[in-house]
Amino acid sequence: MAGHSKWANIQHRKGRQDEKRGAVFSKIAKEITVAAKMGGGDTGFNPRLRLAVDKGKSVNMPKDKIDNAIKKGTGELEGVDYVEIRYEGYGINGAAVIVDCLTDNRTRTVAEVRHAFNKHGGNMGTDGCVAFQFTHCGQLLFAPGTDEAALVDAAIEAGADDVLGNDDGSIEVVTPPNDYMSVKEALESAGFKSEFGQVTMKAGNETELTGDDALKMQKLIDVLEGLDDVQAVYTNAILED
Repeated sequence: MAGHSKWANIQHRKGRQDEKRGAVFSKIAKEITVAAKMGGGDTGFNPRLRLAVDKGKSVNMPKDKIDNAIKKGTGELEGVDYVEIRYEGYGINGAAVIVDCLTDNRTRTVAEVRHAFNKHGGNMGTDGCVAFQFTHCGQLLFAPGTDEAALVDAAIEAGADDVLGNDDGSIEVVTPPNDYMSVKEALESAGFKSEFGQVTMKAGNETELTGDDALKMQKLIDVLEGLDDVQAVYTNAILED
């Protein structure tokens, strides 16, 4: 059994992201454009695009915004040329942080990310300083009360890597990153709809923060996520009330 209230923490993160829906649309549009540019505009042959489009649909992103983002990636509409950059660093009490960005201006992005770390109690590190603590994978979270035995059978059949039971009763299915969508769809066909899912950087060891430390860490995460060039922030910090 995994520790901590995984259910509460992920629901909390998801709720805060939903509050920033306008910014979320913009970030997902960038991801869709980059995915279409790299692998083409057909979701049937481009797993990364399929995932990005699914992410857009999950937050009710308008279809025309999704279609336009794809067309910018395939060159049918004029678009911006983005590059992918990853920054690593430390938050409160040395909690590990990974910041994934899509940008058209590296100088601006690194300055903004560094400023956010420095102003809110963290510091940027060198490439690889914390990434070894994380695993790139798909993650599907199922509500407490889900039939664990049946879910385990279905997940194994679907090609999942692991099924983890959490102390709070929620169940987490871990998948290879490229198989996330196929596992998700297979589980849905078997009657298991996840409450939350993503391709993520999953921390191997977690750092629990409470009280003021948790509030300071949340502020750092919020500021980083609020930067226009930041696509995702991953941390091994577990923020308890």
